[in-house]
Amino acid sequence: MKKITTLLFVLAATFTFAQGGPVGHLTIFSEDGDKFYLILNGEQQNDIPQTNIRIEDLNQPYYNARIQFEDKTLMDITTNNMMIADVDGIMSDVTYKIKRDKNKKGKMKMNYFSAIPVRPDFVPPSNVYVVHYGQPRPAPTQTVVVQQPAPVRGGTVTQTTTTTTTMGGDTVNANVNIGGINMGISINDNMGVGSVSQTTTTTSSSTHVSHSGHHDEDFPNPRPVQATPVGCPSRSCMRPADFNAALSTLRNQAFEDSRMKTAKQIIAANCLNVDQVMQIANLFSFDDNKLEFAKFAYDYCIEPRNYFKLNGIFSFSSNADELSDYVQSRQ
Repeated sequence: MKKITTLLFVLAATFTFAQGGPVGHLTIFSEDGDKFYLILNGEQQNDIPQTNIRIEDLNQPYYNARIQFEDKTLMDITTNNMMIADVDGIMSDVTYKIKRDKNKKGKMKMNYFSAIPVRPDFVPPSNVYVVHYGQPRPAPTQTVVVQQPAPVRGGTVTQTTTTTTTMGGDTVNANVNIGGINMGISINDNMGVGSVSQTTTTTSSSTHVSHSGHHDEDFPNPRPVQATPVGCPSRSCMRPADFNAALSTLRNQAFEDSRMKTAKQIIAANCLNVDQVMQIANLFSFDDNKLEFAKFAYDYCIEPRNYFKLNGIFSFSSNADELSDYVQSRQ
């Protein structure tokens, strides 16, 4: 118990120290869906290859980075002095994009994509793998969902089993169940040989429908509704006055590159509806820029199911098809 108390004190002290100075955040995503490992200053950040990874709490303005792809036919990307701070040395929330070089088979490129001020209340989209720099990576988990007939007609039993393997020794677990919701807290002492924990949660639901001349079995159970995997499912879009001011700012940009950077900064801090996304996209002259913006804006749209409306903004059907494929891959 004394060892655990000491460990908690060290963790609290480390957290307090880490919060003392300014930090930046880094997001890297693969435009073509190629999974990769990220290595910063010689330290691998993810054990499982990802297509979209975010490293938070970086305390240095520059890092050396290497991208290793799961597909061994793709060439690694190495870059020195990857920028986390702006030209004034202010730590930022930066994003880089990986894409394939269409002119050279197997060659990959990583380009600067966007930067916004660090926001303490920023919530990454659910499809992003998040790592807190310098802290242990989360242990891999496996979740299996099994639906079985319930003992009551029209009902189901859902059993969820989560298995977590932890490389370490002494493990202290605290589990609380409130109203059918399980919460767990684990503290690991890495001096040991490891531990495996398994949690099984079983829930049941029943549906009783009574109609004259019909049995309950005649009415199948409704299918579960899937959660929307985007960043703004429950927030409201920009107010008309704020949005009109944003449009005016974008129209005053003389170059498309500047307009793109400004547009991404605006929507990264706000949520939009489909019509607002369409109005901004139509400010770009070239189809490629419209497509790039439409893909970026998907995570900030409050009505992703209506995203098909954007297919009409393109001059070439191939770009509309590419956006449709992108939206389907995100659902």
